[in-house]
Amino acid sequence: MTFLRPVFLLLSFFLILSCSKADKQRNAYGEALGTTYAISYYSEDMIPLDKALDSIFERVNQSMSTYMESSDISRINRGDSLVEVDTLFQNVFKLSKDVWQHSNGYFDPTVGDLVNQYGFGPESGPKEIDSVTIDSLMRSVGFQKLELKGNKLVKETPEIYLDFNAIAKGYTIDLIGHYLNSKGVEDYLIELGGELLAKGVNRKRESYWTVGIDDPTQEEGQRELTATIGLQDKAMATSGNYRKHRTDSETGAQYVHTINPLTGFAQKSDLLSVTVLAENCALADAYATAFMAMGFDLSKMVLSQNKDLDAFLIYATLGGEMREYATPGFKELMEDL
Repeated sequence: MTFLRPVFLLLSFFLILSCSKADKQRNAYGEALGTTYAISYYSEDMIPLDKALDSIFERVNQSMSTYMESSDISRINRGDSLVEVDTLFQNVFKLSKDVWQHSNGYFDPTVGDLVNQYGFGPESGPKEIDSVTIDSLMRSVGFQKLELKGNKLVKETPEIYLDFNAIAKGYTIDLIGHYLNSKGVEDYLIELGGELLAKGVNRKRESYWTVGIDDPTQEEGQRELTATIGLQDKAMATSGNYRKHRTDSETGAQYVHTINPLTGFAQKSDLLSVTVLAENCALADAYATAFMAMGFDLSKMVLSQNKDLDAFLIYATLGGEMREYATPGFKELMEDL
């Protein structure tokens, strides 16, 4: 299952490859869910992390991978009404509904058919895109058309195609965090496909975990930071495709194409990148997706209404100038480069 979005996050002071035995820093690296992961944690004793990770990734894939024909979500998308979903699916469904409501519908996992139509999903594409096609597909879009009754998902219409890819990666990170917590690990940093969950401190520095955000003015292949922050007991997710932005030949405005779940069309967005901080990574992941669809002004409004979220937004003005906005809580965590 691929949970990759265009994420451009560079970790700073993350996994230190050589550490003294006294520090008891332990690291794990690998590939999963179509991307890579890196985990750094402090523990006096070795824990069976590799085995636990295999189990978590397998459960997530079996429950929510649209790339596995045998997964629960794939069977549901094919119209199988007898599927009994597990607690992972139920938790992600409830989290998705919460974000859908608080984002005024800009986060909507029922856009799976639209994603496939534009060529971004597991089905090859893109396919023909016109107003007639989009109008037809929009009949099966809308999270209000789904209901979870116990362990059964009830769809208003059988054509609804559900896709949790914009939240499931963050949720997977939270599952890994829960496992480390259960083993008494108090200080760790988990990274999966650019999303992060930090707890405690980096004992090497005797301080928080320091992470960085890419400067979007750099060409692809170059790595310079536009900001660094200290991350502690927080989750962080970044979404953006600013390296593929376009310039309007008439106005000079820069924009990216993002699918608007309210209209079904890929719209111009002045928000080029967003980094979200939240109490867990599933929420950070989902809101990062929602903000990209909203654009700068709507994102700023939602952030002002939700004090549990902080964010760093990189956006373009009508004149093509790149600007930055950080919520007060995010500013407090930012460091001088």
